[in-house]
Amino acid sequence: MSEAGSRTRNQPPPPAVVFEALTEPDRDPLRQWLRLLDDEEPPRILHADRPHLVVWSSLCPRRPDAQVRFELEPDGGEGTRLRWTLLVAEPVPDPSLLGHLRRRLNELINANLRYTFGH
Repeated sequence: MSEAGSRTRNQPPPPAVVFEALTEPDRDPLRQWLRLLDDEEPPRILHADRPHLVVWSSLCPRRPDAQVRFELEPDGGEGTRLRWTLLVAEPVPDPSLLGHLRRRLNELINANLRYTFGH
C-alpha cells in the first residue's frame, strides 16, 4: 500500500472519545458526522488498537482496496492529535479521484467530526 494523502489536525476531546467516534460513528444520533455521499459506502473497521489506532476500509466502491489509517495521540493538553492517512494499492488512482478522496476525508474528519465536538 502506498500513502496517497495525509493530514494532521487537533481534535478537542481526548483520544478515547475520538477513538469511539471513529469506531462507532452512528453511536450518538445527536452527533451524526459521517454523512456519506451517494457514491460512498460506510467503512468497516479493519483494525483497532484502543485508543491509538483505527484502520477503516474504503469509503469509495471504485477503490475497494483503499484504507484509511487514523493515528491518535494526546496533544499535550486535553485534546487529540489526529492524523489520517489514505493508503491505496497500485496503481494509484487518477489525480481527480485521488483529490476527491482526500477532500472527502478532510471534510468528514477535520470538519464534520470536529464540529460535533463544538469546534
